Amino acid sequence: MELRGTTILAVRRNGQTAVCGDGQVTMGEQAVMKATAKKVRRLYHDRVVVGFAGSVADAFSLCDRFEEKLQMYGGSLARAAIALAQDWRNDKVMRKLEAMMIVADQESLLVISGTGEVIEPDDGVAAIGSGGLYALAAAKALLQNTELSAREIAEKGLRIAGEICIFTNGNLTVEEV
Repeated sequence: MELRGTTILAVRRNGQTAVCGDGQVTMGEQAVMKATAKKVRRLYHDRVVVGFAGSVADAFSLCDRFEEKLQMYGGSLARAAIALAQDWRNDKVMRKLEAMMIVADQESLLVISGTGEVIEPDDGVAAIGSGGLYALAAAKALLQNTELSAREIAEKGLRIAGEICIFTNGNLTVEEV
């Protein structure tokens, strides 16, 4: 049985970015193994925030590799993300990793996938994981129709996703840059 992490939502507004993740780790389709996992963490002297969804072991491995790339490129988020995506796509072992990442620093918000994509969302909102589409829709609506902060939108968006997606819970971790 594979352990999976679930939903991450990132919102950028007024120069602030909040990355929010739920705490649920699911074994297969039937059992919650942990409700308080931390899937959002700070890297590179606390200047970069990373959120990951997918296979837990794979996500941790990618997070470690991304941190190595940040060190290699002096904290340049874009260069580290592109280097990780290239390795991920070209390396036979890494290609089998099943996870996605959202990374953010003071200037940028990016989604990194195993197919080699590094995507910067047009509107400053990104979501990944099983509840990602629900969280994304909620955050976009809140962004367009309220004056809430990035953190408030990320938290509310993920809570809404948790009401809909059975793989997303309300035990949230939020980091801001």
